Amino acid sequence: MLPEEFLRRLSQLNIPDAHFGPRPTTYRINTLKAQPVTHPFSVEPVAWNDGAFILRGATLRELTETDAYKNGALYVQSLSSMVPPLILDVKPWQRVLDIAAAPGSKTTQMAALMQNQGEIIANDTSNVRRYRLTANLSMQGVTIAQVTSMDARSLWQRYPEQFDRVLADVPCSMEGRFDDTDPKSYQDWSMKKVQDLSHLQRWMLRSAISAAKPGGIIVYSTCTLSPEENEEVIDWILAKEKGNIILDEIVLPALKLDPAVLHWGGRHYDQSIGKTARIHPTPLMEGFFIAKFRKVKSSVPSRIRG
Repeated sequence: MLPEEFLRRLSQLNIPDAHFGPRPTTYRINTLKAQPVTHPFSVEPVAWNDGAFILRGATLRELTETDAYKNGALYVQSLSSMVPPLILDVKPWQRVLDIAAAPGSKTTQMAALMQNQGEIIANDTSNVRRYRLTANLSMQGVTIAQVTSMDARSLWQRYPEQFDRVLADVPCSMEGRFDDTDPKSYQDWSMKKVQDLSHLQRWMLRSAISAAKPGGIIVYSTCTLSPEENEEVIDWILAKEKGNIILDEIVLPALKLDPAVLHWGGRHYDQSIGKTARIHPTPLMEGFFIAKFRKVKSSVPSRIRG
């Protein structure tokens, strides 16, 4: 049974027919490996992401036993997780920061979109997660990523305004991935955890913005439904960085995006937050939140930029 307080909050969010159960295996073709890839099982293409597929009539284990998976030609990844790199719109020869990169799903996706040309700083502080990140980068044939282990909140001091694109896919309470058939997916949830994470997320996002060049793009994303970790973080950063950043509209043709929350718990958020997007949990998609910023002027003192 999902936590009672979580269910109460969910009803206040007015998310109809939210799905909290198993989803089919989904994956994308790794374009850094040899092509074309032969699909070993029945698959369904994803309309909004060329090269992404839904596995039908087979199990994840059967997929991982194929040569295509073992040689890194396929990467198993949830569909919602594929959205932030597409919104970030990375290009070859850009300098990109993935501020909380492990285990590397989005890092490897971005490297493929960049055609292994340019540079990615893939950062994570967890030794275990960083090991998985390094292994995934190697398996996927990524050669442009440098793995680092800096505190994301202060990473901007090492890289002040140096990146064309920054992805801040931050640690969160993972409400969008809850599975009511698997108590482990929600057993650690609490309002204290939500509040603690909200504080961490704010400073990670501010660091991400300080690491971006003027004119650069920053994408903030979570796999949670909590306004405290989503719209409230965006409301806070808009006030802190007033005049330095603006929100861009999020558009991904053929993908249905859900509206942002503009008021919660007696608070009314900046109206521009209507440009952010949610993905409600469905039988196919995990719950997600995405915000896209454009940095319009420098936010770092010249003595730090050097």
